[in-house]
This record gives sequence, structure tokens and C-alpha cells, in this order.
Amino acid sequence: MKMTRPQNPGDRGGPQQLVAEVGLDRTLGFGQITASGVGIIIGAGIYVLLGSSTAEAGSAVWLSFLLAGGLSALTALSYAELASMFPSAGAEYEYTRQVAPPWMAFVVGWVMILGLVIASAAVALGFASYLRYFVAVPLRLGAWALLGLVTLVALGGIKQSARLTVTLSAFQVGGLLVIIAIGIPHLGEHSLVAGSTTTGVVSAAALVFFAFIGFDEVITLAEETKNPGRTVPRALLLALAVSTLLYVAVAVAAISVLGPAALGASEQPLADVMAVAVGSRSATMVAVIAMIATTNTSLLAITAASRLQYGMAHAGVLPEQFRRLNSRRAPWIALIGAATVAAGFVGMGDLELVAGITDFSVYLVFVAVNAAVILLRFRQPNRPRPFAVRGRIGALPLIPVGALCAVGLLLPSLEVGALLIGAMVALVGVGVYLPLSRLAVADELER
Repeated sequence: MKMTRPQNPGDRGGPQQLVAEVGLDRTLGFGQITASGVGIIIGAGIYVLLGSSTAEAGSAVWLSFLLAGGLSALTALSYAELASMFPSAGAEYEYTRQVAPPWMAFVVGWVMILGLVIASAAVALGFASYLRYFVAVPLRLGAWALLGLVTLVALGGIKQSARLTVTLSAFQVGGLLVIIAIGIPHLGEHSLVAGSTTTGVVSAAALVFFAFIGFDEVITLAEETKNPGRTVPRALLLALAVSTLLYVAVAVAAISVLGPAALGASEQPLADVMAVAVGSRSATMVAVIAMIATTNTSLLAITAASRLQYGMAHAGVLPEQFRRLNSRRAPWIALIGAATVAAGFVGMGDLELVAGITDFSVYLVFVAVNAAVILLRFRQPNRPRPFAVRGRIGALPLIPVGALCAVGLLLPSLEVGALLIGAMVALVGVGVYLPLSRLAVADELER
């Protein structure tokens, strides 16, 4: 596995290599990027974690979604600024590289890749739980089947994936709007705050934060987007705003129909909401939409993980194999690798633990992203920022500081197991970097 610098288009190589030099296919517009953001966000938490988060927060679970969305918005603004400055598939790695030592930038990229891969595993488990509504299939087998399916779609190229994403996202939003509509007549039947505690709301917010992680990964599509410096930040913020409003409204509707006790004990919460409010046949529709949503999220998470690997390989910090493209200009080795690792995490079978590990990984990356915004304001104050976060004291931007405080608020609420495994993922990244960096140096000396 050689470590190489990006080659010039005129360099010799086989057909596979020549495809790689062309680069990713820059075809995506504002609507497709926004749909991708909404698709990767909505497909996770509201269909998968609403029940378990209600068990933590009680009637005020809607407030947990609002809190998690608001705290996510702080970091989303930092992402928007950095994405406008460095529109690269390398994303978090590229941002950290601007302000930190190479090993630290590598670890941030590594953690984000693993976070996305683990997220796809968690969502695949959610898909399998809804699949069992129709077929008595083992949970892991259903999840593995989904990962195989979305990998095949992703290998077909970004155009095919984007078309499917837009279609599936429309079904996702439509399904949530139906839930909101049927919950309106039940408003007032159950209190939206009774019995809840601040600790429970914050603890649930830390859990449902998993439902928002997709907002940041639209940036990995920057090299496949037209006018990325303008398009990606706007699409990122709009996708987060739409998703947060939908989450809060659906949580209110679900509590109003089922009440906190029944909702907190439900394995398929939105299907149960439909069954109680309209009838068992309608619950089948929600289960289908939930499967569509989790399929979309898993596809987008695997795609984002592969693009981040592509960007890091293009920068020379991952083996060059990870930037090789197939005839559809998809990084096929990176895609297959991401899906394989995700399949391994599916073997854990514990949805909440897998989601918690993902959250821990994302929290670490968010620290790096917000720190990068702050440091770049001091180190490169005159660098063009097509999108700049407002509000500052001197050169110090206040919103990234608030985002760092938000991470500090949510991180301690994660399970101990998630914290330990997440820390191990980061340490493994350090261990992986050392031999790869030596290999890169040796390869450079050979040239």
C-alpha cells in the first residue's frame, strides 16, 4: 500500500489510475446537497432513538431535540465558515491540518471516518428493527443486508446516489409530516413537561445528538458540488434547520398520542403512534418510511466516509488505493472498506452503545473544528471567508466558543462504555498514523 503525492494528469498509469486522476464528478447543486443533508439527519434519530430518548427525558423529549439541534447549530456555523474557505472532500482533516500538527489532523480525520462508519452500522440496526415488523429476520442479518445494498448503490456513482437520495428524502419528510398531522388532534391529552427533569432532558439530548450528526457531512461532497464555497454552507444550515423543526414537531405529536410511558417503552415508536391514532394498517406505512429513511442515512454515511478517505488519500496521508475511482468515478476501495468495517460494528448489536460511540467521535471532531475556526481568526485574519461566523470580541469569535461549551455539556452524559470505546478509536488512530507516516517518508526519499 503505497503512500504517494497526487500525480499530474500526464503521468503514466493503467486505466484505473487514469480514472482516479480525473477526480470526483462535480455535478451536485443546492437542492441535491440540501436533500442529502436532510436525508442523512432525519434517517437516524427520530425513527430509531425516539423511544429510548423518551425513557430518559420523559414528556419533555421534544425539548431534548430542540436543545441538541440548537447546540448543533453553533458548530454548524463553524463548519459553514471552514467549508467556504476550504471546499475539500478532506473536510475535517483539511481544517485541522491548517492549525495543528499532521498527526493530530490525521487522528481527527480517522475519528470522523470511524464515526461515520459506526453511524451507518447504528442506522442499519435501526433499519433491521423495522424490517422485523414484516419479516422475522435476525437483527444483524437485516443490517448486513442493508449495508450490502447501499454499498452497491454508492458504487454506481454520485449521480445515481444523489437521485436516490432526493427521492428517499422526499418520502422521509412526507412521513414525518403525516405523523405531525395525526398528532395535532391529540394535543393536550398528555403534558409536554410533567415528570421531566433537567438531568433527563440533557442526558436525552446527548443521546439524540446522534440524530443530527449528518449536518456536518454534506461538506464531504464539496468536490462533487458546483460552486461549493457558496452552495455547501447554505445547504448545510438549511438542512439542519428543517430537520430540527421536524424533529421537535414529531416528538410533540408522539408524546401527545402515546404519552411518555408507552413511547419510552416502544421499539418502533412512530409505527406505534400511527397504530394508536389511525389503526394498525397505517403503522405499516410508517414502518416502510422508517426503512426508507434509515436506508438513505446509511447510504449517505457510507458515501461521506468514503469521500473523507478519498480526500485524505489525495493529501497523501492514507494509502493511494483509497483515492482510486471506478468507471463511475466512485472511490470503490474506500466504499468497500467503509462498508466492511460497518458490518463489523453491526455485530455488536447494541443500538444505543453504537450510537454513543458515534456521538463521542463526533464530539471530538467538533472540538477540532471549532478550535480551527478560532485559531484561523488569529493566524490568518485576512484569508477570504465567503461565509463568516458573526459575533466576536476583538478577533475571538463567540459562537465557536459557545459550541465548545456545548460539547463539554453533552459529552459527560454518554455511557461509560461509549466513552471508553471512543477513546480507544482515537488512540488506534495515533497507532495507525505512525507507520503510515514512516511509509510516506520512505516513499518520498525513494523519489
